[in-house]
Amino acid sequence: METERQEHNILKGYNMLLYFAGTMIMFDPEQECINDFWKQGILKSLPVSSLNPRFIKAASQLNESVGDQNSNIAMMSYDYKSLFAENSNPSAPPFESFYRSKDYLIIEKQRSEVIEFYNSYGWESRYKGKISDDHLGIELLFLTRMIEKYLVLDDEACNSEMRNEIRRYINQHLFSWVPDWNEQIQKNANTISYKGIGTLVLACIEDIYSIMGQNDTKFN
Repeated sequence: METERQEHNILKGYNMLLYFAGTMIMFDPEQECINDFWKQGILKSLPVSSLNPRFIKAASQLNESVGDQNSNIAMMSYDYKSLFAENSNPSAPPFESFYRSKDYLIIEKQRSEVIEFYNSYGWESRYKGKISDDHLGIELLFLTRMIEKYLVLDDEACNSEMRNEIRRYINQHLFSWVPDWNEQIQKNANTISYKGIGTLVLACIEDIYSIMGQNDTKFN
């Protein structure tokens, strides 16, 4: 039971990080957000630690960004628009369909596939009609919902099935394109803050995928 409690606490920590990263990808940074996460130094102490080299790199980038003069509202907002905003020819579009196909018909098929995954869990994004269902922020939000569902299950057979489903979702709808997206972030972001966020997203889904593939694991 102690191991299970540790696993749950770790997964809750990863969910917090996914909420943070998803918000920074979906919405133009606000002064309050910059103040809370950067000026107050919250990013210096992440809620989980990991031996994953990519996670260590993300933690280092975010820690460095706390003292970075570019991590202000003006520079962060400029980075957000140049990287993600649809109406500005973004350099790192946060859409699964952008990286997986240039063919319109296939793009629509891929969007419908991720929507079908959502529908199978009776989940609909509260941003439906405003933000595309294959937007990374929406896909991360759904991942957090799957983890929350996993955390309340108390039957081992159901737990095992849910672990498999989370890995299947990550494999089909995140691993298939997030590495390419992060590569564009690292090449085009002007702030170390957004470089750190890109690295963090990929590191978190790698770690969650690994955790869900383990049984009877002792967590640190």
